[in-house]
Amino acid sequence: MAINTKPESPSKLIDARIKELPDWQGKVLSRIRRLIKQADPDVIEEVKWRKPSSPAGVPVWSHDGMICTGETYKDKVKFTFAKGAALPDPSGLFNSGLEGGTRRAIDLYEGDKIDEKALKALIRVAVALNTSPARKPTKGAASKSERSTATKGPSGAAKPKLLSGGNPQIAKGDGNAPVQAYIAAMPGWKSDAGRRLDALIGRTVPRVRKAVKWNSPFYGVEGQGWFLSYHCFTKYIKVAFFRGTSLRPPPPVESKDEEARYFHIYEDDQLDQKLVASWIKQASKLPGWVP
Repeated sequence: MAINTKPESPSKLIDARIKELPDWQGKVLSRIRRLIKQADPDVIEEVKWRKPSSPAGVPVWSHDGMICTGETYKDKVKFTFAKGAALPDPSGLFNSGLEGGTRRAIDLYEGDKIDEKALKALIRVAVALNTSPARKPTKGAASKSERSTATKGPSGAAKPKLLSGGNPQIAKGDGNAPVQAYIAAMPGWKSDAGRRLDALIGRTVPRVRKAVKWNSPFYGVEGQGWFLSYHCFTKYIKVAFFRGTSLRPPPPVESKDEEARYFHIYEDDQLDQKLVASWIKQASKLPGWVP
């Protein structure tokens, strides 16, 4: 009689784990799993650390490196982010392991509410950090000068180089991932400000097109060109509207370009979201800038 030695797929093992858990824990693990897949359709599911004392192992989600694990305890479900200390968490999702130098965790207890939007944003930033070109190994050993200019994050992983004024050096690319990598690499308070601005643009123009060009995020509308970009300087973030003189009221800072206008975001500034959203909405309806 033939014996089937083919290993079970990780996804089926996770399915089985969810079914055997107590009702509320199974629902939490299933829900977070669904949100992870929605945030990153290319995520890879694995099951690790299977042993006699824990035959079900631990669900793991990865994309060019580990994103997070999902462990169950008697009174909680814990999701540990492998590079959590390097991720911006403006919504305060992390509530465990806050003193660690590398990881951060989200402990969910029975009845806890889940901020789905914030969690998916956190997953996307984690993926962007994993897939950032600055983290990709190159052929051969790095030169001494390259090693000396690489900066280290709390996790010890190489982070994008900061150029003049603290602006992240991010390889050009289309889509959300390079923009999130840029935001994650913005130094200090600027990262949270960048995240809030990115979220505001996304809410105001749901089908916005994104890219990183010349080490700056660009936002536009398909077929119309780019309407906005921003760039880090030492003490502020410069936000550029390429057709700013056509906005009402126009952004306050003039440009050498007769059509462009800027506004600056400084530390501790309270962003006038209503005004900025109005500028974004107006700008998205105008013919954009085409390089």
